Order: sequence, then C-alpha cells, then structure tokens
Amino acid sequence: MSRCYGFNSIGLRYFNVFGPRQDPSGAYAAVIPTWIASLIKGEPVFINGDGETSRDFCYVANVVQANLLAATTESPMALNQVYNVAIGERMTLNELYSQLQANLLPYHAHLQDAQPVYRDFREGDVRHSLADISKAAADLGFTPTQNIGQGLALAMPWYMRPRA
Repeated sequence: MSRCYGFNSIGLRYFNVFGPRQDPSGAYAAVIPTWIASLIKGEPVFINGDGETSRDFCYVANVVQANLLAATTESPMALNQVYNVAIGERMTLNELYSQLQANLLPYHAHLQDAQPVYRDFREGDVRHSLADISKAAADLGFTPTQNIGQGLALAMPWYMRPRA
C-alpha cells in the first residue's frame, strides 16, 4: 500500500476468533458457537476426522487489544507489516469439545453422556493451525490477556442466553 498509494497500513491476520455476539447460525459460523448451540439443544456435535485436528482459538478481547495497539502504534518499524493475532496455543477439537461440555454441564445435566459424532476429514482442511505471535509482541507489544479457557469462561454466559 505504501509503495502504490503513498500511505502506511498495518495488516492483522486473525486466527479462529470467538466470543460474545458471534452468531451460531450465520453463514460463516465458527465451531465454538455452533457446538455450544448444538449441545444446549441436545443435538449432535459433528467433528470432522478423529478430533486431533487443532486450532489456535482467540478470544475477541485479544483481537480488540491487537487492533488498538496497531491503530495507536508510534513505531515506524510496525508500519506496512502483517501480524498474526491469536493466543499462540493449540487446542485439538477433542479438547475443545471436552472443555465446552465441562463448561455447560453445571447448567445442562443432559450433557453428562453426550458424545461427539465423528465424520470423515473434510478435504482441504488444515490439520494443525498455530500462530506465531512473536512479531506482534515485539513490534506492537501484543500479549494476549485471555487464554482459551479464560475466553470460554467469559463468553459462556452470552452463548447460553436464550435466543429469540
């Protein structure tokens, strides 16, 4: 952008963002709100593959933090760069399912015996996704404030709200 149009920019690459106000029924619904909605309704949760596929899930407050840091940076080194915005930790889909089930169990006893339904791997799915956030930490001062478990605990009350 700088070379073509003469202005500076910063690119942020988000990894598997989740949190309040994420629509479980939208066209681009992510796995966390989709699975929570299915679990609450007593519907099956489908896992593509063996469940050992992993992702770097990022709570939305971490994304807000990265956006603010990028928007307010005074570091010339940060300009015209691209940064990964994530937690920098992997969680398998099996681990995610177990954590969601554990978070919901105190409110939904029927989940005690709920098991996911495994399907074939989806062609083209990336097996493991783990962001390197060291550049964002060094140039922008980005350090995630919530890990996956903390983010889920913060988001869970919103996900459990009754929908109209």
